[in-house]
Amino acid sequence: VQLQASGGGLVQPGGSLRLSCAASKFALDYHTIGWFRQAPGKEREGVSFISGEDGRTFYADSVKGRFTVSIANAESTVYLQMNGLKPEDTAVYYCASTRTGTWTMAPTNYVFDYWGQGTQVTVSS
Repeated sequence: VQLQASGGGLVQPGGSLRLSCAASKFALDYHTIGWFRQAPGKEREGVSFISGEDGRTFYADSVKGRFTVSIANAESTVYLQMNGLKPEDTAVYYCASTRTGTWTMAPTNYVFDYWGQGTQVTVSS
């Protein structure tokens, strides 16, 4: 199982970025992919999750209404569209997977087994 995150960069406040998480050597159908972020000196935060089985999504309150997660099963890729970016969104963003497609609890409670390398997102003027 391999995950590759990409798409980070420097953007001005109010701008947009789209992150990609490409999965190799496994299909996303029975997995959940989560996007996490960690800023310097802060705990890791789960910001967005999507089920590869039924497309169900979950967002942290801090990004709800601004971020949209989507999945392209045929491409084994998950996208995170980030709009209305704020300086407090600055962090290293990671994607991770867990072998659970059907949620019986909030996806933040699952253990994510596989992690991709991070991609830096910096929001600054």
